[in-house]
Amino acid sequence: MCGIIGIVSQAPVTERLVDGLKRMEYRGYDSAGVCTIDDAALVRRRASGKLANLTTELAEHPAPGTIGIAHTRWATHGAPTQSNAHPHATQEVALVHNGIIENFKSLRQELLDSGRKLESETDSEVVAHLVSREFESGSSPSEAVKTVLPRLRGAFALAIAFRQHPDMLIGARLGSPLVVGYGDDEMYLGSDALALAPLTQRISYLEEGDWVIITRDGAEIYDNENNRVDRPIVASGASAAAIEKGNYRHFMQKEIFEQPTVVAQTLNSYVRQSDESVALPQIDFDLTAIRRITIVACGTSFYAGMVAKYWIETFARVPVDIDVASEFRYRDPVLEDRGLAIFISQSGETADTLAALRHCKEKGQTIAAVVNVPTSTMAREADLLLPTHAGPEIGVASTKAFTCQLAVLAALAAHLAVKNGHMSRAEEQEVVRHLIEAPACLNAALDHDDDIAAMAPLIAPARDVLYLGRGPDFPLALEGALKLKEISYIHAEGYASGEMKHGPIALIDEDVPVIVLAPSGPLFEKTVSNMQEVRARGGQVVLVSDAEGLAEAGDGCLATIEMPKVHPLIAPLVYAVPVQLLAYHVAVVKGTDVDQPRNLAKSVTVE
Repeated sequence: MCGIIGIVSQAPVTERLVDGLKRMEYRGYDSAGVCTIDDAALVRRRASGKLANLTTELAEHPAPGTIGIAHTRWATHGAPTQSNAHPHATQEVALVHNGIIENFKSLRQELLDSGRKLESETDSEVVAHLVSREFESGSSPSEAVKTVLPRLRGAFALAIAFRQHPDMLIGARLGSPLVVGYGDDEMYLGSDALALAPLTQRISYLEEGDWVIITRDGAEIYDNENNRVDRPIVASGASAAAIEKGNYRHFMQKEIFEQPTVVAQTLNSYVRQSDESVALPQIDFDLTAIRRITIVACGTSFYAGMVAKYWIETFARVPVDIDVASEFRYRDPVLEDRGLAIFISQSGETADTLAALRHCKEKGQTIAAVVNVPTSTMAREADLLLPTHAGPEIGVASTKAFTCQLAVLAALAAHLAVKNGHMSRAEEQEVVRHLIEAPACLNAALDHDDDIAAMAPLIAPARDVLYLGRGPDFPLALEGALKLKEISYIHAEGYASGEMKHGPIALIDEDVPVIVLAPSGPLFEKTVSNMQEVRARGGQVVLVSDAEGLAEAGDGCLATIEMPKVHPLIAPLVYAVPVQLLAYHVAVVKGTDVDQPRNLAKSVTVE
C-alpha cells in the first residue's frame, strides 16, 4: 500500500520521481505528489486521482531540483483529496509516509495546542510538524528525527527532506518496508526494490526500527537504539521489464498466462525429478516433532491455506488450524508446544499477518513463511523460508502468486507425510509425478480462454453470483467469488456445495448465476446432486468440470467450461485458472479498472 521514492542527486530528479511512482501504481493509490528542494525552497506539487493528474500539474507548474521525495497515497485518515495528498510540509520540512500513526490524535492535539496550523486530516502531517518543531527549536535534522521517532506508535516508512539541507534525505522504518539504493554520485530511498529497479541494482534493506541519512556520497544507517550499523548491500534482482504488460491488455491477464511458467519454476525448487522426491530447503528443526500446525493468512492467501489444510491432514495426518490474520491474535489462540505456524503472504509485509507471526514467535512456535519476496520482513523473521517464485505480481487481484503458493504447500504436505511415515516411497513418487504434470495442465486450462471470454457477457449483468465446490474445491469457490468481487464489483459468495440447503438456497432464482466447480472423481456425484437442487429452483448453472463430468451433468446448464482431467492433488491449481479468467473477462465486459480496482491496495501494510 502506498509508494515512496526519494532521490539525492546532482541532476534533475522530478521526471525520475514520477517514473518511480508509475512503477508503484500496482500497489494501489488515490492521490500522488512530489516535493523537491530548489533555490532553498520546498517545491511541492500534488494531485488527487491518477498520476496523469499529477503529470498535468507538473507540466503547468514544474518542480525543479536535484533532490526530492514522491509518494502515491492510499487513503486511511482523511479523504483522497489534494490537501490530504503527500508530501506533507511545513516551512522547513517535507515528508512522505507509508503506514499508520495510531496515536496521531493526541499528537495532533498537542500540536494544535502549541499554536501550529495543520492543513490536512491525515496522521502523516503530524509527523512532519513534530520533526519541524524540533528542527525549528535548534535541533539538527538527525537529532529532530531521533527525538520524534520514539513518540510514534503504529507503523511507518518515512522519507524526510529539510529545506536548509538540499543534499540530504532521512528515511526510517517500523512495520513498513523501506530500502536504500546506491548509485554513482547519487542515492535513493524506495518502498521496495522494484521502485528503484531502473535506477540501481545495489540496495540495502532497512531492518525493523532502522533510520538512515542519505547524501550523494552514501548512507549512514542507525538502529532503533541509534547505534551506527551496517546493513549488507545486495543485488536486488528486480527488473523494470517485470512491470511491462508486453502484448497483454492488462497485468492481470499477463499474470494469469504466466502461471504454467512460474508454477514450474516454483516446483523445480521443491521436487527432484531425477528420483521423483520432494525436497524442501534446509530445515534445522525436527519436522516429526510437530504436533499441530497453525496456518495464518489474509484474502487469497487464506484460501491457499484452506487447501493446504486438506492436503496436510489427508497426507501427513497432522491436525491443522487456520485463521484469518486480522482476527488471530484477538481471540488469544491456544498454541500447543511443538507447534508449527505457517504464514502465507505474497508480499511478506502484510501487517495483520506479520503481527500474527510475531505473536506466534513470542509463544514459542516454529515459524514458516510462504512468501513471494524472499527479502521481505516475514522471510527474514521465519525459521523456515518457503519462497514462491512467481516474480513481481502487479495486478492487485492475486493470480500467479496463489497458484505458486498452492504448489509450495502441496510439496510441504507431501514432505511432512514422508517424514511422518504416512507416505510410502511409491506414493511420494506418484505425488511428484502429478505435481510435475501441473504446468502442462495449467496450459491446457488456459486453452479455454476464448470459451470463457465468450460466456462472460452472460454473467456480467448479474447483481449476485454464487460459487459452489466440495472438498479442496470449496476454497476455490471462495477464491472465485473473491476475484469476481474484487475486479468486477459484482456481489459474489462461495459456499461448500452441501451447505446450500442449509440457508443459501433461499437466494436462488433465475437472475443468480451459480458457478459449480466439480472435477469428476469421488465427490462429483454429491456436487452434482447439490447442483440439481439449484437448477430445480430456476438457478442458472455454469458447470466447470472435465469432459467426463460435462458429459454426465452438463446438459441444461447456462454454460459449461471444460478443464483437463487431472489428479485431485493438482485440481486446485488447475481450477484456479477458470475462476480467474471468468472474473477477468467479466470485468473487461463491465469496463472496470482490472489492474487497480477501486478501494484496494496490493500490499496492506496497516491493520
